[in-house]
Amino acid sequence: MNISDFLSRVARVYGDKPAVSLGTTQLHTYSEFADRVQGLAGALRGELGLGVGDRVGLAMLNTPQYLEILVACWHAGLCVVPMNSKLHPKEFAYIIDNAGVKVCFVTGNLIDGISESLEAIDGFERMLCVNDDAYEALLRHPPIEMVDVSETDPAWIFYTSGTTGQPKGATLTHRTLLGMTLRYYADVDQLSPEDTYFHTAPMSHADGLYAIPHLIKASHHVVPESGGFDVEEIFGLLETYKNATFMAAPTMLTRMTNHPKAGSAKSENIKTIYYGGAPMYLEDTKRALATFGPCLIQIFGQGESPNTGTSLSKELHADNNNPKYEKRLSSVGLPRTGVEVRIVDEEDNEVPTGEIGEIVLKSDVVMAGYWNNSEATSQAIRDGWLHTGDIGFLDEDGFLTLKDRSKDMIISGGTNIYPREIEEVLLMDSRLDEVSVVGRPEPDWGEEVVAFVVLREGASATPEELEELCLNHIARFKRPKEYFFVDELPKSNYGKILKTELRKQLLEK
Repeated sequence: MNISDFLSRVARVYGDKPAVSLGTTQLHTYSEFADRVQGLAGALRGELGLGVGDRVGLAMLNTPQYLEILVACWHAGLCVVPMNSKLHPKEFAYIIDNAGVKVCFVTGNLIDGISESLEAIDGFERMLCVNDDAYEALLRHPPIEMVDVSETDPAWIFYTSGTTGQPKGATLTHRTLLGMTLRYYADVDQLSPEDTYFHTAPMSHADGLYAIPHLIKASHHVVPESGGFDVEEIFGLLETYKNATFMAAPTMLTRMTNHPKAGSAKSENIKTIYYGGAPMYLEDTKRALATFGPCLIQIFGQGESPNTGTSLSKELHADNNNPKYEKRLSSVGLPRTGVEVRIVDEEDNEVPTGEIGEIVLKSDVVMAGYWNNSEATSQAIRDGWLHTGDIGFLDEDGFLTLKDRSKDMIISGGTNIYPREIEEVLLMDSRLDEVSVVGRPEPDWGEEVVAFVVLREGASATPEELEELCLNHIARFKRPKEYFFVDELPKSNYGKILKTELRKQLLEK
């Protein structure tokens, strides 16, 4: 079973439909896309001499070539190793070496940065730039038929961000990707050639993974000319395209909502905005719904269970007459189809409903394990359950609410304090654009609560005003002991706020 099995069928039935565009310029129909994929697959196996199961790296910005390389690798029986384009050359080199990558496709902006780092890697054979004539020549290679592989063969090795050490490669099989795709149709949306998918987030991450259900249904893929997320560019694309779906990390969605042109954007052309990967605060969600309408769906998952854990559907986002509406809107929704979710204590015992513990998942969308790292695999997957490292609870209706990552929890005087709860309160103040709460070492209590605050443009606020807000909504011991007003918060390549960097800044102070 090969995840690229859809290609010939789609090319036959929907060959004249648009497959890939750059901005508003159409590049390929699905018939042309299939020709390019099959030719590139032939070159990978023939001219480049790769064998079934070999790994191919992608160190690329978002670009139209990304999609054809993904599908061509699977068509040829190979495994892709997508990497975020903003990594350091040494990080690229580590991943390429760890995964045993033989060939790596790059965009032109990365050649000088990573070429020297790759020279010393044993087994690495060739770097190919997708922006030159040599790449186009590969596409003209005689095509090959799809290579049949096992459903348990690796298809995508997803490297974690490495915030707690060296990155680990979550091995996603063809079965994993199919399971993710079928659950997209079951829980997120039904798709057709009339749908459009904007690639606004890194294609090395969730954006690229969710390209698969859109490719299988012959939807139109649009890569913004900027190669990423630009609010005005997205609003401009909505003038041209209908039934648009795209990913927006919570920080991205908030930027869209707060943009001066948000009110005049063609929101009726948005079909779905899926968000996740970091906390989405209640007040921010309400503002986004008021601005863009009932098009939001929240996805909770991680690279080890790609995009598939729980979801809060568009219908639940819109169910504002329900007495539990705000409580549910603050959650990450219900377990996805065929996914089991439990909350366990430190001994892996399931805790009663409403009690806080670690979130664990079980389904056929969970990774096969970490690439060449059996020790890390045995720590992450125990008795078939993936330990996410996230802290939360299940309510009486089965909704999952995240409290925090276990490493972000603050312990002050022996009491657990969850930063997200405090951040939710502070963001009730409309003058605040972003907030992040972390723990600061304190000799008597162990840790104390502090808050980093970004104000909206032109706004002002005082610590005393924020103190009053907190005291009106949460217990006194949870309130921040100090506020730091900053111009911006440090973020990862995927838009997540880096609390590790904030804690580091506090130690340096």
